[in-house]
Amino acid sequence: MQTTIDQLKKGEEAYIVDFNVDELPLKLLEMGCLPGNKVKLIQVAPLGDPMYLNINDSHLAIRVETAKEIIVEISR
Repeated sequence: MQTTIDQLKKGEEAYIVDFNVDELPLKLLEMGCLPGNKVKLIQVAPLGDPMYLNINDSHLAIRVETAKEIIVEISR
């Protein structure tokens, strides 16, 4: 099932399928936010923004508006 990172639940894992390259900061691409890489939602801040992720063993926090631009396939 395809969705975006902002729709993942805590602890859920998915694989990056696609993203809007114009909206994604270059820093995320450099840190491994690329199609085929595994992403896991670790935590969401108390007010819902930012989201704390593990992408290919790199830990990063991204804003919800950025997470909405990254399409993932949820792993079952």
